Amino acid sequence: MKNPAPRPVELLAPATDKEVAKAAILHGADAVYIGASSHGARAKAANSVEDIRELVRFAHAFRARVYVTVNTLVYDHEVRQVEALVRDLYLAGVDALIVQDMALLRMNIPPIALHASTQCDTRTVAKARFLQQVGFSQLVLARELSVPEIRDICNAVDVPVECFIHGALCVSYSGRCGASQACVGRSANRGECAQMCRMPYTLRNARGEVLEKDRYLLSLRDFNASGHLEELLDAGVSSFKIEGRLKDAAYVKNVTAYYRQQLDRIIAENPTRYRRASCGTSEIRFNPQLDKSFNRGFTDYFLAGRRPGSMASLRTPKSMGEVITDVRQLHNGDGISFFNSRGEYEGVNVNGISDGRIRGSRPFNLPRSATIHRTGDVEWSRLMAGETAVRTLWLDMEIDEAGLTLHDERGLTVRVALDVTKDVARRPMDPAAVLGKLGGTIYRLRNLENRLHPRTFIPASELARIRREAIALLDQTNIATYPYELRRAEDRSAPYPDRHLDPRSNVANTLAAGFYRDHAVQTISPALEVQGACPPALEVQGGKHSRPAALEVQGANQGGSAGIEVMTTRYCLLRELGACRRDCRDPRLRSRFAEPLTITTGPHTFRLSFDCARCEMTLTKV
Repeated sequence: MKNPAPRPVELLAPATDKEVAKAAILHGADAVYIGASSHGARAKAANSVEDIRELVRFAHAFRARVYVTVNTLVYDHEVRQVEALVRDLYLAGVDALIVQDMALLRMNIPPIALHASTQCDTRTVAKARFLQQVGFSQLVLARELSVPEIRDICNAVDVPVECFIHGALCVSYSGRCGASQACVGRSANRGECAQMCRMPYTLRNARGEVLEKDRYLLSLRDFNASGHLEELLDAGVSSFKIEGRLKDAAYVKNVTAYYRQQLDRIIAENPTRYRRASCGTSEIRFNPQLDKSFNRGFTDYFLAGRRPGSMASLRTPKSMGEVITDVRQLHNGDGISFFNSRGEYEGVNVNGISDGRIRGSRPFNLPRSATIHRTGDVEWSRLMAGETAVRTLWLDMEIDEAGLTLHDERGLTVRVALDVTKDVARRPMDPAAVLGKLGGTIYRLRNLENRLHPRTFIPASELARIRREAIALLDQTNIATYPYELRRAEDRSAPYPDRHLDPRSNVANTLAAGFYRDHAVQTISPALEVQGACPPALEVQGGKHSRPAALEVQGANQGGSAGIEVMTTRYCLLRELGACRRDCRDPRLRSRFAEPLTITTGPHTFRLSFDCARCEMTLTKV
């Protein structure tokens, strides 16, 4: 039996705009994901189709892919707009769309590949199989999964599986959070999340006693799976995704370069098992360090199991930066932060170091035992603002009496004929001196095989001409032969794993409702965004909601947002605080956390409930 071909391994980086996307590719990304002009889950990160077309040309030169996020909910009156957008993206050469609304599978759109967004909440084998059956080409898994759970899903499907490996975490199951919508009328599923999870909360028990005051009880640390890459590869993951479509270029450069180096090392050690998904070599001109970029402290979340005190950043939602162990590491102009004597996270700029003491831009009192965090590094910022990476493709050349042949690492071959009468050289010529001048291109000469007769002379102008023509022809050939993946066929007989959908399934239009009914769903409660409590900002013409008329509304909220389950999460506050109902044996601690527990921020109060059998926590708006 023949050994299977090495599995392509994709490093997928985020991009706010085309320039950040290009930086990601130069620093080693095999693919980038970016928002279009509308309906991306980051409303502040929209991009024109023309900019995306330019990005596609840049990326495809390295056989890197461009995925566009069309992963918000779609209202009925927006269907035609989305159809037109998808057609434009298809013509721009986009490789795939990342979507959550099943309406896309019923729209009149070209056969562009579809990826199931993390908002699809794929955390079971049954859900993954269904999404594969209905035509998705790649599945983005929920971020809450352990390595064994990921392995089970990878073993159950044939399409590539994508996992997040770095960046900010939603405390709720992604796509299933209604906190922002219910509290302030801004839908996370429409790209307008108000980040209720990053607010300070006060925790009270059943007796009204304050257990935690003004703590960031729902604010998770940033995900960091760098220590689990080999496990994830072994489990079957093919695409490794970095979060951060609102992050700046310096963040994307640093984090992408770091994971590029880690994955390259693993691939080099396992060449028969894995191969890189794109082409080219990135020359990184700095030493990537994850703690140099924005982070709230790191967690590997559920990859290695549940551990008290390992997931949340309870004291601040701000960046923790890097820990400084010696003040001599600091430079004038750096920003530092620390927890002051009142437990508050405080920041100051460095004006100088004198006798081992920090002079600040204002007076401050650094507690003796405080840990110093550098959250702004002027030298690092200056470095990252420059040209920090170059990406090139290796090129082999052959020249003979008839012409020039090029072979590149993408597997392409082109040939250009000589067009002058050759002469007899007075001394042996070196064609590499001209043919090797590839500056201004993405190519670098690896080998040149000279098959010319030793006395053949070709003018330098002719060598330069055939070099230019061959490079142009190579670029054209790459465009003409680029391997697009088209949308997979839908198996209309595949039953959806559930027969009844509640509002957390995010059905917001009649096309999505029809899709689920085609797949044996019996009852559907519509998404919060199209229920009676939908805030004015999300209403349409005439002050009427574009509620899906075909939906069978069960339990729709018509009178306000109180009583709505706004969030279900695998993160458990009891466990984080050491009071897990299953593990805690201290009766005094159990009594202290007497239920029902509530958390309050400003005018908003949520009741906490705990499903210990499933190890989940639910927030209900009071």
